This record gives sequence, C-alpha cells and structure tokens, in this order.
Amino acid sequence: MSAGALFGVNFLAYAIVFVIVAALVVAACFIGIKWRKSKDAKAALNGGAAEEITKA
Repeated sequence: MSAGALFGVNFLAYAIVFVIVAALVVAACFIGIKWRKSKDAKAALNGGAAEEITKA
C-alpha cells in the first residue's frame, strides 16, 4: 500500500475514535444537566432543605 493509503486508513481510525469519545462527552454533559435539574426540582419541592443539608 502506498503511504497515502496508509495515512488515510490511520486517519479514519483515529477520527472514528475521536467521534466516539466526543459523543460520550456530549451524552455525559446532557445526563449531568438532567441530574442537576432533577436535584434542583427536589430541593425546590422540599423548600430548599436538601440544599442546606449539603452545605452544612
């Protein structure tokens, strides 16, 4: 195989890994946002008592 073909194969392999890692990071951010909103909603229903416990 020529050097260009080898470069192309390696580039695609690293690009695929990069895309997978980037997708996992984005998914983790959305999950974190969802959990934080859920925690804030629970704290609002409890009158903020849960947040005062975590601060103490």
